[in-house]
Amino acid sequence: MRKDRIQKFWYTYFRHTRKNAHLSFFIVGFIRYIFPKTILRKRLRGILGSLERMSASEQEYIHNRVDYYCKFADNITLPNDAPPLRDFTYKKRISYVNDYVNSTYFFDAYEYTRFFPLHFRWAYNPGDVNYLFPLPEITKSRPLVKNDGNRNNILLNLDKVRHFTWVCDPFKWEEKECKILFRGDTNGKPRRLKFIEMWKDHPYCDLESTGKMTLYDHLYYKYIMALEGNDVASNLKWVMSSNSIAVMPRPTCETWYMEGKLIPNYHYIEISSDYHDLIERIEYYESHPEEAQKIINNAHEWVAQFRNKKRERLISLMVLDKYFRLTGQYGDFSNQQSGGI
Repeated sequence: MRKDRIQKFWYTYFRHTRKNAHLSFFIVGFIRYIFPKTILRKRLRGILGSLERMSASEQEYIHNRVDYYCKFADNITLPNDAPPLRDFTYKKRISYVNDYVNSTYFFDAYEYTRFFPLHFRWAYNPGDVNYLFPLPEITKSRPLVKNDGNRNNILLNLDKVRHFTWVCDPFKWEEKECKILFRGDTNGKPRRLKFIEMWKDHPYCDLESTGKMTLYDHLYYKYIMALEGNDVASNLKWVMSSNSIAVMPRPTCETWYMEGKLIPNYHYIEISSDYHDLIERIEYYESHPEEAQKIINNAHEWVAQFRNKKRERLISLMVLDKYFRLTGQYGDFSNQQSGGI
């Protein structure tokens, strides 16, 4: 027992098996906010130009992600009421539809908008977005629809202090308890409430809508539910970085994590949208542990692509650069290359 407490302390505080610290996030955010913008705008050309020094396969990978996040391809003029970047300040923090923008969404967007000229205009609509926009707007999430019908929802990595958490898992999958775990808010989230009511009394399940549980304590269990709330399941990222397996219906929304590209029963265990086959699916993987381990390995491979901070910055800036180019922000950009500025 004492050994387990020491291990928990070590992994929680020295291996970052915990939620991201908001204090350090805000400190870094304010430092970025006061950093001279003119220096960053001079650096933008060099950052975007670094793509040309990469291998052909790396360039293709980056271009594919940029085009996935920013799908619209036709030149379009933003409405006159689309505000310039100079109006995007910490004091104002207003979205395109005049909603209040909380500090995490502000600093995540400002991390990249500060590289661009202040007269550039944009439509910024953060929050838990599970609907489609009538014109190209920058956002955190979008619904998954066929034929690129969500092209007006331009994805940026927002609220990442909450969503983009990774863990270091000290336990192998076969060492964990064969339980299906869920902890999460059900207030205003009927799908989660339905799941709990349906399976709360099953001996395989440990399900609660209230009560605190550390990320480390989640790791004792083989299967962790990743259920969508207002948009995506916020725990999916860190669950896929662990040696437990995410269990969920096929996602209906996506974020920077590209949930729409995840492959069922390859990156996670898929169950039906009405949850009826939950136990059947778990029993299958209990009988096929080698397949369960493959899912864990594939999930780790998916997570790894988001851990290259330098590349993630480049992709983020390229998404905004593409957005500003296709909305005519550079004037006559017919002779400009895909690097933008």
